[in-house]
Amino acid sequence: MAKKNDAPASFETALTELEQIVTRLESGDLPLEEALSEFERGVQLARQGQTKLQQAEQRVQILLSEQEEAPLTPFTPDAE
Repeated sequence: MAKKNDAPASFETALTELEQIVTRLESGDLPLEEALSEFERGVQLARQGQTKLQQAEQRVQILLSEQEEAPLTPFTPDAE
């Protein structure tokens, strides 16, 4: 499992960690502070995942562009 403040190694890793967090939160066995901490981490992971999905979608749109003459430029994701 990734450390609390480290970015996950991949989209799949983030998704797995997020699923584990949801399971722990749904159990209802966590103390309030721990539940809030888990929820905060889950929000971070969800945002990271959404960003990665948007970046992938942009790359696919560029690759599938119908304009064969369109110049290709290196993709650089926006910093948060």
